[in-house]
Amino acid sequence: MSSYYGKAIRMERITNRKTGKTIIIPMDHGVTVGPIKGLDDMGKIVDLVAEGGANAVLGHVGLPLYGHRQYGKDIGLILHLNGSSILSTSPNNKVLVNTVTDAIKFGADAVSVHINIGGRDDSEMIQILGGISRECREWGMPLLAMMYPRGENIENERNPEHIKIVTRIGAELGADIVKTPWTGDIDSFREVVKGCPAPVIIAGGAKQGTKEILETTELAMDAGAKGVAYGRNVWQSSNVTKLTHAIALIVHEGYPAEDAIKELKIKVD
Repeated sequence: MSSYYGKAIRMERITNRKTGKTIIIPMDHGVTVGPIKGLDDMGKIVDLVAEGGANAVLGHVGLPLYGHRQYGKDIGLILHLNGSSILSTSPNNKVLVNTVTDAIKFGADAVSVHINIGGRDDSEMIQILGGISRECREWGMPLLAMMYPRGENIENERNPEHIKIVTRIGAELGADIVKTPWTGDIDSFREVVKGCPAPVIIAGGAKQGTKEILETTELAMDAGAKGVAYGRNVWQSSNVTKLTHAIALIVHEGYPAEDAIKELKIKVD
């Protein structure tokens, strides 16, 4: 029973208590692609997104080691447990690099794993997801599963039918939150949400314009998403705090994108 309550308490640290939704800022890119614009000072970014109303930041061990918040507001920490490099011959194969118990030692509020379905290595990643899920239930640790249709068998990563399958896999294997690509329209994403028992949040993906990312956020919320996980679309923006605040207005307060832009006098690109 204690693990059940532990998970509930930790979930409150990475979600908005009133809405049950979440704004997560992934900062795990350094392992995958190395130095990247916007993450040269992770501690500064953590402070900026916390000030804007983000619920949690997500990253590898480097985040709490070198990028823990400096002077700003409190914010949840999600420790990422697997990864790969673009230099690898199999960059889609995400291997374990950390453990749930180590995440507890770092004071993490949740853990995450990235699972690609549709390639030669997906059976190993499914096994990783199942194992981490069991550990999370044992320790009362929330689990975010990043579920992507990606690999040799996948031509279009935004194919709604593929996304419906991978999100369901995440839920069936015990994820508390499932992150997945936006399908591109409300109707198809509603079907994704309908088919996934766990809360679904959308990934930001490649860099988009400010207006586009805010409009996508509005559409996703209308489709039933429980939040967003935006990385470079936030910390590569010209005003990190203001953009995060605009996203928070849409996710947690139900603002239309246009109204959030007007409210904060955001310069759109």
